[in-house]
Amino acid sequence: MASDDDETLTIGGLRLILVLPGIVASIFALVFVLVNMHQLAKLPTGKDINKPKIDQLSKQIKDGARAFLVAEYKYLSWFVAFLSAVLLIIFSLQYDATGSQGVRTFAGFIVGAILSASAGWMGMMVATDGNVRTTVACIGTESPDDPTALPKGLSVAFKTGSIMGFTVVGLGLFGVSLMIFVLGIGYNDEHTMQVMSGFGFGASAIALFARVAGGIYTKAADVGADLVGKLEAGIDEDDPHNPAVIADNVGDNVGDVAGMGADLFESYVGSIIAAATLGAQLKSSDKILLPFFLSASGIVCSMIGCFAVSTNETGKSGKNTNMAGLMWALEKGMYLAGFLFVGAAAGICAWLDEMKSFGCVIIGLVAGMMIGKVTEYFTSFDFAPVRSITDRGKTGAATVVIQGLGVGMLSCVPPTVIIVAAILACAALENDYGVAIAAVGMLATLGITLATDAYGPVADNAGGLAEMDPSVPDYVRDRTDCLDALGNTTAATGKGFAIGSAVLTSLSLLAAFKAQAFDSETTGDSETTALEDMGGLDIGDPVILSGVIFGAMLPYMFAALTMISVGKAAAEIIQEVRRQVSTWDVAPTRCSRSWRLLRLVTTSNFHPTDSYKRSLLFEFAEVDGLLNVIKRATAGEEIPEAEDVLPESDKCVRISTESSVREMIAPGAYAILAPLFVGFLVGPRCLMGLLSGAISSGCMVAIMMSNAGGAWDNSKKYCEALGIKKTDQGKACIVGDTVGDPFKDTSGPSLNILIKLMSMVSLTIAPLLRDNEDWYRAYYGAIPLALFIICSAVLVVKGILTWKDPLADLGGSEPKSEEEEGLKSTEIELADKAEQGL
Repeated sequence: MASDDDETLTIGGLRLILVLPGIVASIFALVFVLVNMHQLAKLPTGKDINKPKIDQLSKQIKDGARAFLVAEYKYLSWFVAFLSAVLLIIFSLQYDATGSQGVRTFAGFIVGAILSASAGWMGMMVATDGNVRTTVACIGTESPDDPTALPKGLSVAFKTGSIMGFTVVGLGLFGVSLMIFVLGIGYNDEHTMQVMSGFGFGASAIALFARVAGGIYTKAADVGADLVGKLEAGIDEDDPHNPAVIADNVGDNVGDVAGMGADLFESYVGSIIAAATLGAQLKSSDKILLPFFLSASGIVCSMIGCFAVSTNETGKSGKNTNMAGLMWALEKGMYLAGFLFVGAAAGICAWLDEMKSFGCVIIGLVAGMMIGKVTEYFTSFDFAPVRSITDRGKTGAATVVIQGLGVGMLSCVPPTVIIVAAILACAALENDYGVAIAAVGMLATLGITLATDAYGPVADNAGGLAEMDPSVPDYVRDRTDCLDALGNTTAATGKGFAIGSAVLTSLSLLAAFKAQAFDSETTGDSETTALEDMGGLDIGDPVILSGVIFGAMLPYMFAALTMISVGKAAAEIIQEVRRQVSTWDVAPTRCSRSWRLLRLVTTSNFHPTDSYKRSLLFEFAEVDGLLNVIKRATAGEEIPEAEDVLPESDKCVRISTESSVREMIAPGAYAILAPLFVGFLVGPRCLMGLLSGAISSGCMVAIMMSNAGGAWDNSKKYCEALGIKKTDQGKACIVGDTVGDPFKDTSGPSLNILIKLMSMVSLTIAPLLRDNEDWYRAYYGAIPLALFIICSAVLVVKGILTWKDPLADLGGSEPKSEEEEGLKSTEIELADKAEQGL
């Protein structure tokens, strides 16, 4: 269409063509979201079928999700304000091509951060509305033979997921299209794409914190609920008497909806920015236009594909449902969207005379589907890898963990071969641009892909609500279990898709960084030189090899920090659950006496140590009669409402929120500061090595952790399917699932964002590093390095980076003195005196 000689997509001409399709398609997507939200709001809830309790439970989950986001965004608002001010100052003082580079980068960063946060907020709020409506749809006519209940439940859960999916692509494409128009006023294409990296930086930063904090939240609650609830107290899955069950259901939303949405929002906008940046470097208008046109057509094709999602499966009560038939209900929508997109892409590429790029788009689509299928093989209990883990449960939890690690490591082989083959094929067709446009093609139909992924936590929450309300018949839980099992498969394939797209996007950003950081034509500094004169990018060069080694270490450090954070946060949840589900099983009046005893001891002539005061608190603060009710409910006894005792779930929600927000600081700070101090201190060549090493090792660790965690999870579910979940073999698999929880939902997925964020940070600062020799003006790098060290010191002082037992301050493990043991023998007497006010 346009000639390669066209150097600028002018405001009056081609730049309007560039942004118009994206804006129109994104408006269609957002209208589609509003229509679905309106239809969802009209669906019946618990009060409409005389089951108000599920509405109350759903409100608890929504309130917990809202409280988490408010706390998280409060901290992130300060972070965004600080970092945007830093970008404004640096780009205004050190590099300013036209006098407004700093302002434009500042504006792009702010808008990218706001849109990324907005996508997470909107998606999670709708997901917490859709869960109760999915439960009601599965209840149907309250008959175990209702043939419409399961299809309606699937439809409602998918509709809720589609709102999340199209919110992400709608806001993402609208933001990129609008900002490239606004920020490009008075700029040529190359300078426009330079400031657009600020938009991607803002989206990436929010995505990292959302994914890390959400992952820590959901897995801390999940681990606490599993270890104490299932293994120690013998509570069934999603039993309302488990103190951590509400926090666990909140976590499904903050981790798998908001976290995954932010992750793929970043990939979506990052792939577009990377491809357009490389197109600008090649001075080809067609190559700049192509990613926007492909993304716009992908939205329309995804919308059409959504209408094909339906099922005729009934399964009566939900048991013996044809899972392949349910999977086909979702897959046929994705396949339709994919086939339509292939046709649209062929037409667009023919119009722009970019048929080689069309080949790269096809490669990206096929690679994405193949990675999804391989991931399904290694994580579904329909296949041998997961069943082998279940078999190892016969000899204990240790062999379950060993087998799961082996499965996870082996699962790296096929995706790696697929990704490498895709990269080589695309590079043969269109060099670096071919890899970038393959990432765009893989993510073009993200609207429906993310809808099938976000469907999973909605179905999971629906099952939790059905379990927590005793008035809901058991066969309803059978139906939601079918939907949940389907969601586990879509979630596993979604994680594989996210990893593949993250690697291609990161490589595209790396290529864009190389193009911008080593272009000596745009600088007149006599102390800079061309890349060839600096020694090139030889992997054997000590400077580059040092960067590769350091970069390869970062994903391991990042994964370790997030794993340890989950462990610390989970310890606090476990302590709280144990406190409430106590073995004391006292009478209702005893609790009040106990609290009065604590007050008497701390204000009387008795002077026990602080540790003993704390131990009194934990020994006597249990929820009255909860353990007895749990025993009766587990034995199958129906508890009358007047005799039922519910846990203090809000305390677990509060602990998860505070822990996750606190623990997200270290991984996020290091991910941003590492490329800054390496780039400014050593130079762009070392930074190229760092990014290469981080992408390579990050890809492997992410695949291993995600697939191992998914395999452990489904080995536990296979035990449930076999009816052996409460045997020693089943409990061994529960331990494996508990180990795998932070693997698949915290550390593994967060690594996708890590490699993209570091690449986007590098692309943003590329103009400041252009053609710099090694150690050129290294004193600038001393500033982020000092911040790195100061940040570490502060985190150590605050107890965030520590080997200390998180429960040490609670005094549970400290030995009591003889005086304290003597005091314990008089507790009942003191309690009676306290009750009388003595």
